[in-house]
Amino acid sequence: MKSTLLPIAAAVTLAAGAAGAATLDDVKANGQLKCGVSQGLPGFSTPDDNGNWTGLDVDYCKALAAAVLGDADAVEYVSLSAKDRFTALSSGEIDVLSRNTTWTITRDTDLGISFTGVSYYDGQGMMVPRDLGVTSALELDGATICTNTGTTTELNITDYFKQHDMEFELVALENSDEVVAAYGAGRCDVFTTDRSGVAAERLKLADSDAHMVLPETISKEPLGPSVRADDEQWEKISRWVLNALVEAEELGITSENTEEMMSSENPSVQRLLGAGENDYGSPMGLDASWAKNAIEAVGNYGEIYERNVGPDTPLGLDRGVNALWTDGGLMYAPPIR
Repeated sequence: MKSTLLPIAAAVTLAAGAAGAATLDDVKANGQLKCGVSQGLPGFSTPDDNGNWTGLDVDYCKALAAAVLGDADAVEYVSLSAKDRFTALSSGEIDVLSRNTTWTITRDTDLGISFTGVSYYDGQGMMVPRDLGVTSALELDGATICTNTGTTTELNITDYFKQHDMEFELVALENSDEVVAAYGAGRCDVFTTDRSGVAAERLKLADSDAHMVLPETISKEPLGPSVRADDEQWEKISRWVLNALVEAEELGITSENTEEMMSSENPSVQRLLGAGENDYGSPMGLDASWAKNAIEAVGNYGEIYERNVGPDTPLGLDRGVNALWTDGGLMYAPPIR
């Protein structure tokens, strides 16, 4: 099947010239961060009835706004489809893309954008109705499969079925809710996206218990925020805000104890919070308290995870590989020193 990445690459290349390099200055001048998010993915970025956005990806935007503007609420959320997200970033419509987006070589080298880290390690999964009578993806020969257009899932599912010498029919739609509705209406046998997305979209079905997630994980999907590649300063700010949230969890700094931890004798804590003579914000154009502001606003990475997608949420996702490296996971932040 034809890749959707080339048209996207061409579109964002044409749009790249419209974006300036001084994103930090623009954000400060506007008094607001423009954050690109999903069209509504529970646990990651979804609005309530009053238009208030919550989720793991949303909390990253709040942390970034707190670090840059000192106000976690100074964010304009721009809902974007998978197809439009990269064009919106390159054209300057948004300042940062925080929308369950996989870091790949094509996206990192051809689209004029830079990924600034991994906020959630994922992999592609598949959901089927229980009455379909299958327990493995290897039993899906001839299935009709629903997913979003303009995503890595299209390519991954093609590779997987080709590898296992199976046939399938793809139904690719632009709007996430349309995809779920098509699956729920029986238009396709399988719904596929990142496993976290499968868990989130399952909650939208009329009878979620009538559907099951198959055991196979068919890809690596490191999800994370991205910014335009023409602004090194903004790229570093975006990267180190994410690193600070991970580092805070490792050091035991939470949204509730930042003031107390300012007097810690641990040099790593002092550097992260900007205590004493420590100022790692100035080289990025930020205040010394940039990380402290971010952590106070949304908490450390562990707090963000547990609040939005953890075992006690409707998604019920264990930390797994998203645990800290000290707990057997992959979450690891470079040192702030």
